[in-house]
Amino acid sequence: MRFEHVLVVGAGQMGGGIAQVMAASGRRVSLHDDAPGAVERALGAMERSLGKLAEKGGAEPGEVLARVTPVDALVPADLLVEAVVEDADVKAQIFRCADDVLPREAILASNTSSIPITSLAAVTSRPAQVIGMHFFNPVPVLALVEVIRALQTSDETAAAIVALARDLGKTPAEANDFPGFVSNRILMPFLNEAAYALMEGVAEPEAIDTIARLGFAHPMGPLALADLIGLDTCVSIMEVLREGLGDPKYAPCPLLRQYVAAGRLGRKSGRGFYEYS
Repeated sequence: MRFEHVLVVGAGQMGGGIAQVMAASGRRVSLHDDAPGAVERALGAMERSLGKLAEKGGAEPGEVLARVTPVDALVPADLLVEAVVEDADVKAQIFRCADDVLPREAILASNTSSIPITSLAAVTSRPAQVIGMHFFNPVPVLALVEVIRALQTSDETAAAIVALARDLGKTPAEANDFPGFVSNRILMPFLNEAAYALMEGVAEPEAIDTIARLGFAHPMGPLALADLIGLDTCVSIMEVLREGLGDPKYAPCPLLRQYVAAGRLGRKSGRGFYEYS
């Protein structure tokens, strides 16, 4: 299945990046977001990203952007990739609408990092054609796509999405639908423990991140990475892990909750564990 036309719903960091890589692969992309100005901001971010990639031999930015069309509502396409906020009810409503709008043969995919794919599949009339397609930030740069099979996902759907990931120049890794999948089942407790180390006065943020970068050969420290992901998103994922696995060890660190309550969400708000201009 070629997926000539892709509908991306959600034009934040992830949705914009997904739209960019889909368009860069030669596909036609419709980009939708209910938030005023979100699509325009995403197009600006794409233009800057494509400009940097063009300096390294990438495609001409104008050619790629010409394949991305802003749309005011969901439209028929071969594939939906949902990339909105980590809220199960919001995602479920998008899947209900997409189920009504997209052709019967279309696949519905979610970029969720924690919401159960099985529950999203259950609100549609095509559960065998629902799957998780979890990209990583920044989408144009990082190679991994975590492909998550719901209980209902067919072999044909999984094979089509694995093939698409490879066609995008990504490396697919398949996982089953458990809370946090593989990536966040491992990553989020690591970030959470770094927040505890800060809260308990074990070390300052710079020292915690330096130890992780140089001691573990990580490209980015856990606190800086949490800022990049968004501290509110980290809290949401930890809650999904705690509730889904029934283990209090996954409860978000109180400092994370406090920062979110104060509006310190990370890079997107200008301040999290660090300050950003």
